[in-house]
Amino acid sequence: MPPQRTGKKEKPKDAKGTLRRVLRYIMDYRLFLAGVVLLALASNVLSLLGPSLAGQAIGAAAAGPGQVDMGVVWYYAKRMLVCYLASSVLAFLVNAAMMRLGKLVGRRLRDDVFDKLMALPVRYFDRNAAGDIISRVSYDIDVVSTCISADIVSILTSLVTVTGSFIMMVVICPPLVLVTLVTIPLAVLYTRYMSRRTRPLYARRSAMYGEMNGFAEEQFTGLKTILAYAHEDHVSGRFADINAETADAFCEAEQTACQVGPSVNFINNLGLALVGMLGSLLYLQGSIGLEHISSFVLYSRKFSGPISEIANITSEIYSALAAAERVFRLLDEAEEKADAPDARVLEHVKGQVELQHVTFGYDEDRTILEDFSLLARPGQLVAIVGPTGAGKTTIINLLMRFYDAQAGRCLVDDQDMYRLTRSSLRRAYAMVLQDTWLFGGTIYENIAYGKEGATREEVVAAAKAARIHGYIMRLPQGYDTIISEDGGNISKGQKQLLTIARAMLYDARMLILDEATSNVDTTTERHIQRAMRELMADKTCFVIAHRLSTIQHADWILVLDQGRVVEQGVHRELMERRGAYYRLYAAQFE
Repeated sequence: MPPQRTGKKEKPKDAKGTLRRVLRYIMDYRLFLAGVVLLALASNVLSLLGPSLAGQAIGAAAAGPGQVDMGVVWYYAKRMLVCYLASSVLAFLVNAAMMRLGKLVGRRLRDDVFDKLMALPVRYFDRNAAGDIISRVSYDIDVVSTCISADIVSILTSLVTVTGSFIMMVVICPPLVLVTLVTIPLAVLYTRYMSRRTRPLYARRSAMYGEMNGFAEEQFTGLKTILAYAHEDHVSGRFADINAETADAFCEAEQTACQVGPSVNFINNLGLALVGMLGSLLYLQGSIGLEHISSFVLYSRKFSGPISEIANITSEIYSALAAAERVFRLLDEAEEKADAPDARVLEHVKGQVELQHVTFGYDEDRTILEDFSLLARPGQLVAIVGPTGAGKTTIINLLMRFYDAQAGRCLVDDQDMYRLTRSSLRRAYAMVLQDTWLFGGTIYENIAYGKEGATREEVVAAAKAARIHGYIMRLPQGYDTIISEDGGNISKGQKQLLTIARAMLYDARMLILDEATSNVDTTTERHIQRAMRELMADKTCFVIAHRLSTIQHADWILVLDQGRVVEQGVHRELMERRGAYYRLYAAQFE
């Protein structure tokens, strides 16, 4: 479910710590960054020579009528032109290099996030909306990457320009520098004040984008259901509300941030006016020349300009920090519990599975399974039935170690499941779920996904066993037919048969079917089960099914109710008892 909106403004918990972590990613490319810094220094040094040359040109032109040496004026003007032209070329190279650095860091972040997602427990995905996760992988990392590409260049350039301009101003006329000591602290204090206001607004904006993406992903997934119930207007209304709140969060952050630039520009222009007034008085006293005033004014513009620029991008920096913090929160999530130090690889699997007095709940205050026991011998077909919420899928989660039991023992081939490596345990199972998953590619590739290096003959044999071969051969390209991502261009029943074929091809000693045939007709389901029994001879099968008619030939049937086994046995015995199983069976055929 998407995160609930509280209306509160989320504040970054550790802006400085987030900045340090972003810088660590950048420092992985320290040599590349050092080259960029050198280019930026050269570009700014050349740019800083311009006001000095301009002042000397103005001084030469101010000699008076008939006394101006135009050769000297043109000399300084040409040097100034060369400096500015070279500075612009180097600045272009710096911007191009930083854009590449931003993309490199963004790619590295995405790789780390995706690797992290592969290491997270199933619990994380059960509790977080897919849209919000996707928003962190795409939108939030894009914000960070863009900040590195553009804003860090501005900061580097600004620091060099401010430092160089201040030194030149002190050299030209120390008294005029006193004016900047009044206006600059005022600009800095105002910028810090506004940054504290904008930071939580950008954090809230990022959170709202994640919620909006989560809602959209959820609704698009269930679009057919929405249309079937004619809930288009209701869903559109809910999206409009979330979209409006997201837009409000965006506007509130941007409007607050937009106040910074004009205000700091006003403070800097006020300082420039004071420089002009004090400079005029000093000129009338003969303390400085016109060329000094000209150079000082140009340097003061260079000095205050970067401060204004930093003020303008402060909001963008905090937006990037808010986005980066969301990404790092994901990276800081606890990974799936590591295998025990003495964990063994499950080899030579026979297929005996036993759960002894297991207690489990997804939350500490709510127990799903209580004192649950199960014994599946090699080659048996064990069916698990019961009403919705009885704990059937929870058993599968425990068998696959998607979750760990709070109490009791779980054994595979008389070995403690928690003393085995997860990867070897999960490889021992083939699994087909009610929610099918296919990827963009050929039908052959999707079936062969179940077995590395599978031959065409093996794939065809699995498809025949799953009763999907005939359908495949009627397609224009047969097994080479491209299916869209998640199999959007074939029916649900056909998708399910393809996933069943994939599981049949997988070389595993145990098979799990969790409502795996719910989208196929009963006759096809029976054919598939008979074919699967032949194909899975001497292999253990767990079947969760609501259609009780399809499990009549199971070797053992467990009937669950509220997390407890209330009945177990074979179909005939359970029907004769006329208990819970009989009532479930009779209800389906009334």
